Amino acid sequence: MIIALASPRIPTSLDDGLEQVRAMIAGAAGRDARIVCFPEAYLPGLRGQDFAVPEFNEADEARALRAIRGWAREHGIAVIAGMEHIAPAGRQIAAVVIDANGDVLGMQTKNQLDPTEEPNYVPGTTRRVFDVGGLTFGVAICHEGWRYPETVRWAATRGAQVVFHPQLTGSDTSGPRLDTWGAVGNPYYEKAMMMRSRENTIYFASVNYGVRFQESATSLIAPSGECQAHLPYGEPGLLVQDLDLASATGLLARRFAPDRYVEG
Repeated sequence: MIIALASPRIPTSLDDGLEQVRAMIAGAAGRDARIVCFPEAYLPGLRGQDFAVPEFNEADEARALRAIRGWAREHGIAVIAGMEHIAPAGRQIAAVVIDANGDVLGMQTKNQLDPTEEPNYVPGTTRRVFDVGGLTFGVAICHEGWRYPETVRWAATRGAQVVFHPQLTGSDTSGPRLDTWGAVGNPYYEKAMMMRSRENTIYFASVNYGVRFQESATSLIAPSGECQAHLPYGEPGLLVQDLDLASATGLLARRFAPDRYVEG
């Protein structure tokens, strides 16, 4: 199973973001990927950061979904589209899963918000796994995968071979310039990626924006907890990798025994 992790630059508008999505869907399909994942709330952009984000209403959401569904169908590739969802309760961060026929299979909302996100978003309340072309996967969005490891284990205990992790860490204007993946002096994010994989014996696929001052690279972590591949820091790009699904056994996740944690 070949997957792609798309790390585009910050969109300057909804149309600019859609054009980048279109190009990366085509690029991933051209390299035989079966599924491509985009970063957190990429359409229209994650609010509360150091860049402007355009308005995004229900009509914009519908237009973006129509376009992405058409490109998925045209190129025969499944898409995990990081975008905003306008729900009755308010604006949510979501990952919409679209299959290679252009059909929407469902969405995973961000249910554990970072405290700084609460002025702009409301949390979701449900979690699920998806099946696309023989790949079973879950989605944990940014803060969830960093600080709430149970969101990843939830999917792993239900058969997920990989958990996709749309995120945004870093800035396009200032910050550290990293040069060595997982270095001791780096922010903790890449160490967390390793643990989410190793503690569940599954793949962990973390997808960052292509900002200049990234605090973590777009990375694929193997079930052993080792970094299989990552994009260069600070550059937009497309990471295409082949998964050895036989190694994604979920062994440690399946050994989880919640009945042993009953208060005495």
